[in-house]
Amino acid sequence: MERIENQLDSRQYGGLRGRSTTHALVDAFYHWHSAVDSGQSVRTVFIDYAKAFDHVDHNILVAKLLAFGLPDVIIRWICASLSDRRQRVKIGNVLSDWQLVSAGMAQGSYLGPLTFIILIDSLKSACLTHKFIDDTTLSEMLDRRSTSMMQQFVDELIEWSRQHAMSVNGRKTKEMLIGPICKKPPPPLTLDGAVIDRVKTFKLLGVHVSDDLKWSHHIDAICSKAASRLHFLKLLARSSASLEDLVCFYTSVVRPILEYACPVWHSSLTVAQADALESIQKRAMRLMCQLDYKTTCIIVGIDDLNSRREHLALSFFNHNVLNTESCLHYLLPDKRDPEIINRLRKPKQYQSTHSRTVKFSKSFIPHCLNNYH
Repeated sequence: MERIENQLDSRQYGGLRGRSTTHALVDAFYHWHSAVDSGQSVRTVFIDYAKAFDHVDHNILVAKLLAFGLPDVIIRWICASLSDRRQRVKIGNVLSDWQLVSAGMAQGSYLGPLTFIILIDSLKSACLTHKFIDDTTLSEMLDRRSTSMMQQFVDELIEWSRQHAMSVNGRKTKEMLIGPICKKPPPPLTLDGAVIDRVKTFKLLGVHVSDDLKWSHHIDAICSKAASRLHFLKLLARSSASLEDLVCFYTSVVRPILEYACPVWHSSLTVAQADALESIQKRAMRLMCQLDYKTTCIIVGIDDLNSRREHLALSFFNHNVLNTESCLHYLLPDKRDPEIINRLRKPKQYQSTHSRTVKFSKSFIPHCLNNYH
């Protein structure tokens, strides 16, 4: 990692230290919001690779390792771990014959995602491309009179995939239009002759994206999922589980669903959406203790969800955006003139982000610049 991390694609967010799905989503949504705010449209394609880890060609991988300039001893060590692997299938007490594995990566090893990142590193389209291991998202920003080149970008990606013995799953690959382009949509995209489905919502890295960049579909989905898990909390309560165990179950099984990647969407929630999330925790508190909501929260030591999301968003901004070594630091605007800052009592280091729409001003980066620093 010390030898290759500075050579890797800056928009590869998977399997690397200091990067996560939240980083990838913050980056993608910032560009989408910014484009729509400036009157542009966004045409985005969500690429799905079929059995990506199983289709890693070992010869191509070794060529990639050599291109990164790794020492021969490391390359030989990796080759040794990949060569002469065998596998077989067991059903009941019946075992198949051993078969030699000539491609693919061993599941569950750290080398799996790392070597795949090296393999897919050269996948770089002429349009904005975000990657999380094998999850690849192409985004094209279009002015009102621009002609979309997305079909060309998709064709180039398909050709790259063929050269690297990888297969794009056309059934799971989707296209989404965001902004004014929705009124006069361009012709659909094709993948190997088949039309790519155009959708209004898509689950990207665990977050439901809508073509209007609103969060109603995502909030409905996570509320439904969290509510279904409250059933097990109810069963525990009926089984006379201790309050400590009930709190542990809620904070480890239910609440993470309601907070996943919350820096991306917290600042854009409506009051009704925030209340819908809070109602899930209120139901959980009633199952734990037959007291009012605030009293129960104090007893079990749990903050309300809105306060927690605010804290999580602030913490993410401080550690993963303001930090000059962060991969998201480049999203910040230019710093203000030091002469102006020195004359102000409570100066802001960065220039305010100008926005034409409320939607952009409430998105993560502009919201944090206006409220957290």
